[in-house]
Amino acid sequence: MRGDLCIRCRGGRYLCGLTYCPLLVRQLAAPPRAIGRDLLGSSPPSVFVGRVGYPKVRLYPSAPPQLGDTSIYEDPPRWLGMPLERFLAMRLSLYRGYVEVSVEDAADPPRLLQEIQLLALSGKPVDVEVKFAKEPRGAYFSEYAPPMGPAAPAAGLRLTEEPKPPKPLERAYYDTDLKAHEAVVELYRAGVEVSAISRAMAAGALGARRRRLVPTRWAITAVDKIVSDFLVEKIKEFREVDGYYLYVRRVYNNLFLAILAPSRWAYEWGEAFEPGTTWNPGPGLAIEADYELYRGRREYPEIGGCYYAARLAVAEALYRMRRQAAAVLWREVYRGFATPVGVWWVRENVRALFREEPARFDTLDDALQAASYLLKVPIETWLSASRLIHILKSRLAGYGE
Repeated sequence: MRGDLCIRCRGGRYLCGLTYCPLLVRQLAAPPRAIGRDLLGSSPPSVFVGRVGYPKVRLYPSAPPQLGDTSIYEDPPRWLGMPLERFLAMRLSLYRGYVEVSVEDAADPPRLLQEIQLLALSGKPVDVEVKFAKEPRGAYFSEYAPPMGPAAPAAGLRLTEEPKPPKPLERAYYDTDLKAHEAVVELYRAGVEVSAISRAMAAGALGARRRRLVPTRWAITAVDKIVSDFLVEKIKEFREVDGYYLYVRRVYNNLFLAILAPSRWAYEWGEAFEPGTTWNPGPGLAIEADYELYRGRREYPEIGGCYYAARLAVAEALYRMRRQAAAVLWREVYRGFATPVGVWWVRENVRALFREEPARFDTLDDALQAASYLLKVPIETWLSASRLIHILKSRLAGYGE
């Protein structure tokens, strides 16, 4: 039962009754080298907004103790080919100096908040000086956001150069008649990466006059959902795929598998965790799946933010193909993958998955049989968890296939 609770909670809802997540506590790595109470570094840029105490929140601009081009510290598409150990070491060297603000301050930001907003929008690293009230400690791990290093209250923060936002972000920042939802879509269409859009949303730099700071974990999922909603509506205008496409990707004790079936838009995301993996401390396999049909879904999926991260990636792939489909995506997480790294891991790996050439089949049964040889979890277990496969099979039976 404890394993089931952990799968549903994922360190965010405290369903076990504790006031902290013991699984996340175990992930705390050895801290990076001590820097005392003074930091001079180039923020990639990096700005994180916490959620504890909402609507009073902590705002964390951060930087490594390094000057120069640190842009890779906040560039998820470039992390994919990086050894996981290097990624963790890099992210855990981001030192965070926080200030406490009200989310409503974004509507009329004081000077410090405005500087942090412009830092969040910057198109290149910005040199910053941070004085900490005490020596930074700890680390941050989450299902949603990438890991981050030690934190402490900021006694002083100074940008030693002026941030230079890209033109699309600059226009969105100064347009106080543009609603946040519309700004997200416009920025995506202008080629701004979703991680930069979610950082701008979190910092309260988007939206009409009543702007708000948004906790980073909420902003990440909101942007994934808004952009994928926009793409899905476009996809619905395209013809269905002309067969059953099977994609597979193996990386770092993870397997990602997708089946595209000729159908109107539908989508399923499923995850299976072996014992001893990130969100499954229990003795047995933990598996769950959520889905939507053509009209989407009203309630937030129990499976969490990975649902929308993967949904964005498959929507991008179908949009490139100019096709619509029923998309069944499954992820298996094997022993040895026990550190939460954020939903970027799912988004970027599913993006990479769809850049590969698929195997093509004439029937759903043939595609599932081929998938059974690739999956470690028995296909019968997956089929028992999958609602969308059942629906697709029922439709085929109705057509006499």
